[in-house]
Amino acid sequence: MDRQIIIQATNEPNESKAEVGKTVTGVVKDESGTPLPGVTVAVKGTSRGTLTGMDGEYKLDLADGDKVLIFSFVGMKTQEVAVGDQRAINVTLAEDVVGVDEVVIVGYGIQRKVTSTGSVVSTKGESLEQSPGTNLSNNLVGRMPGLTAVTRSGEPGADGATLRIRGSNTLGDNSPLIVVDGVANRGMERLNPSDIETVTILKDASAAIYGSQAANGVILVTTKRGSTGKPIVTLNLNQGFNQPTRIPEMADAAQYATMLNEIGYYKSYNSKTGIYSAGRNTKYSAEDIQKYSDGSDPWGHPNTDWFSEVFKPWSGQNQQNASISGGNENMKYFISLGAKFEDGYYNNSATNYKQYNFRTNIDGKVNKYISVAFDVAGREELRNYPTRSAGSIFRMLMRGKPTMPAFWPDGTPGPDIEYGDNPAVTSTDATGYDMDKRYVLESNLRTVVVVPWVTGLSITANASFDKFFSFHKKFETPWYLYTWDGNADHKVTKGKRGLDSPQLSEDMADAQAININAYATYEKTFSDIHNVKVMAGVERRNGKRDVFNAFRKNFISAAVDQLFAGASDQYMSNSGSASQNAYQSYFGRVNYDLSKKYMAEFVWRYDGSYKFPTSKQFGFFPGISAGWRISEENFWKENLAVINDFKLRGSWGQTGNDRIAEYQYLATYGYMANRSYVFGTGEYKLLNETKTPNPNVTWEVANQANIGFDALLMNSKLSISADYFNNVRTQILIRRNASVPNSTGLTLPPENIGKVQNRGFEAVIGYHDNLGDFEYDLSVNGSYSKNKIVFWDETPGIPSYQQSTGRPMGSSLYYEAIGIFKDKAQIDATPHWAGAQPGDIIFKDVNDDKVINGLDRVMNEKNDFPRFIGGLTFNLKYRQFDLAMLIQGAAGAQQYIFPESGEIGNYYKEFADNRWTPEKTNASFPRAFNRGDEYWGGQGNTFWLRSTDYVRLKNLEVGYSLPLSANKTLGIENLRIYVNGLNLLTVDKAKIIDPETTAGTSYAPQRVITSGLTLTF
Repeated sequence: MDRQIIIQATNEPNESKAEVGKTVTGVVKDESGTPLPGVTVAVKGTSRGTLTGMDGEYKLDLADGDKVLIFSFVGMKTQEVAVGDQRAINVTLAEDVVGVDEVVIVGYGIQRKVTSTGSVVSTKGESLEQSPGTNLSNNLVGRMPGLTAVTRSGEPGADGATLRIRGSNTLGDNSPLIVVDGVANRGMERLNPSDIETVTILKDASAAIYGSQAANGVILVTTKRGSTGKPIVTLNLNQGFNQPTRIPEMADAAQYATMLNEIGYYKSYNSKTGIYSAGRNTKYSAEDIQKYSDGSDPWGHPNTDWFSEVFKPWSGQNQQNASISGGNENMKYFISLGAKFEDGYYNNSATNYKQYNFRTNIDGKVNKYISVAFDVAGREELRNYPTRSAGSIFRMLMRGKPTMPAFWPDGTPGPDIEYGDNPAVTSTDATGYDMDKRYVLESNLRTVVVVPWVTGLSITANASFDKFFSFHKKFETPWYLYTWDGNADHKVTKGKRGLDSPQLSEDMADAQAININAYATYEKTFSDIHNVKVMAGVERRNGKRDVFNAFRKNFISAAVDQLFAGASDQYMSNSGSASQNAYQSYFGRVNYDLSKKYMAEFVWRYDGSYKFPTSKQFGFFPGISAGWRISEENFWKENLAVINDFKLRGSWGQTGNDRIAEYQYLATYGYMANRSYVFGTGEYKLLNETKTPNPNVTWEVANQANIGFDALLMNSKLSISADYFNNVRTQILIRRNASVPNSTGLTLPPENIGKVQNRGFEAVIGYHDNLGDFEYDLSVNGSYSKNKIVFWDETPGIPSYQQSTGRPMGSSLYYEAIGIFKDKAQIDATPHWAGAQPGDIIFKDVNDDKVINGLDRVMNEKNDFPRFIGGLTFNLKYRQFDLAMLIQGAAGAQQYIFPESGEIGNYYKEFADNRWTPEKTNASFPRAFNRGDEYWGGQGNTFWLRSTDYVRLKNLEVGYSLPLSANKTLGIENLRIYVNGLNLLTVDKAKIIDPETTAGTSYAPQRVITSGLTLTF
């Protein structure tokens, strides 16, 4: 249904001002003649307008050049009326029960929503702009049923979400196909949200038209285009600040020292007698612990919070976007420019991301039969990082001992935690730099010819050319840390860490992709009731990629960071590679509906991929669907008129998945390292087979079945859609190695023998209405999916409860933790691991053989990807004020959160506060321990699994637009100021880490707060 922004002046009753050319008045009524209050009357191509009063009347001052008025109201068809010489314009709005004119984007075309039979969902680009996130993939979460977006990292430039449509469907690649403006395999993450018109998801048989790459669903991104009217210039500027959503709270120095004492004490335990032979202060005295606690000796007894030492309270980010759009009947244009900057969390950070982008979308008419469109978009991405990865830095931050200083009291860097790593230093450019530059150019030329001698026939041709270039340079240098030997004058000694001398690696990649397609579309109505639309086309895609890399070390100095300055001996290396790809496809779609009551669709694609042997390069992928608008039946209208529209729909289709390693049907060979043979007087390297071929390798095949309904109630104010799906993925590539004895020495190639089933449901409920000056809409959506492996080549002889078959993908074997030993008596009475002592974790004797061993491990059927994901969106407008909110949540996932603690590193404070001690035997956590020293530390067990179910306030935006009278004074169309936030509040059970991230050892997701303005003139 069309939606318009309501604009109303304050202190001026339902009237906007302009440089008056004339005044237009009128009355707006419905088809029964009842006046309609609250109807938006807007001047097309501007932000000026008014609302009708309680009697349906309006009055609007027009400027010279104002030619068209737009009348819109919830539940009514939007009308456009040419002003001409009229001064009184009365309008009757017709009820828009089912949004007959609303369309949805599908593969290679559009469809009327009312007759669409597929499971298709979309969101407007304006909703994506409400999020201050700098990565478009993160802005999608919680907005569309069926789409799961999990943000594992918040690192600038590397903060993309993991996207899945309807959960996990294969043991291989589960990522969906991304199509931007009709071109497949373009990246979506770095698109400018201000350039997006819509994002649409194809979830069922409707995706079959994309064939071999659509098994995991399709995301269609459509960018904005110009419209008829005077030029409209929009500026959007914002400044924001980010910080981690959550960082682990660690034990302080006194607590940590106490726990190390306990470890020494526990090591003296005699399992036969149950007696500890050592004292309680095995490493630190009571005086030491007191000094750690009171801070009286910062040199010898520091109390370091490593996260506070390394992180800034807030880091900066900003975005600037400018666009101009407009045109006439013969040419329309949309042009935009954008820039963004995002800083890292660290003090003196070497981490940041910069981006500059542009887009030009131009549509022109050659004559009444031929139209063309030319799109060009470009982007520069600049990433800067320290030489140590974010995972390494965060890992060291958690392992950082609070009894060691990040910096000495004189400001010099403290000693290393391990292998030269002090994250207060390695998070900066003191160790060199890691720079990544990427350049993207995307272009598309489209021509549409309406065949004049065949009514309803048109031919569309598209040609796209995309270019990608990247340059990566990593220059690593030694760095220096300082140690103190305890002398009274507090002199520290400087020591080199890391490399002995600088080293440099450079990588360059140059890639291009060409996509050419053409298709004919024929549309005709027979006898006024039979509507037919047929489309058929052909597509050719090919691409290539060239890579070159070089390495040098033993630089004399860090002053020159160029390859020539490195040693030209055995420490230098150069390499390169090249690859090509090609696809040939034929596709089509047939749509039929009878009076928009009974609908049917058939889609197909015959796809050829370079990844398979000649005899298996092509596959046929069909899809069928049907729909019944049962609400158009007389019996429904007579008895269930409260439900304005009700459509049942179902579909079945096959799609392919060719996202596998290339050329698996060919054997490859390589030289063996440090292996040679002598023949005559020569020495020759040995060759060996590096890959065993599979000459029969072919596609994965996704069999997708879907049934659902769409309903509109209360004059289309309330909408409900729901779907149930059953996807069966066959011919998944897996190895048979499990059933081949190791003694054979054989390594078999992957074969198309795996099978997975994934079932689930999804629903969305929406409501929108006006209450006087209030306009609001509310939407709730949710999706659930659960998969299971139908066939896996199991190892012979393993118990059924340890088999993967019949269980979800990602299931893992764990010992089942059932408690903590309180004392020796409980140990003696319970099957236990050899050497168990009080404070250890109790493992369940699963097979009841009174022995704890590998046969007691059971499959845990949850993994780190949620089974349920949902969202609630709420939008409210009141006069000049607006509010947008997204609450999002997920359930059904777990993370294995095991601390690297003890003498090697610190403990989570939650663990430290709730650990077992001889005085606290009812504790919820085990005793202090060294990582890996205890059986329950080195063996995976369920004690360390944490639920990552959560609900979070994902987005909140509050805005204020100036009244029209103020805009007139300033000579602008509109000025809006706003404040928004991302990941503002989270309710969950994980507690220690953000529930979306991975065990806390990666760059934490971001909480962002920004303020900005949007200026239109």
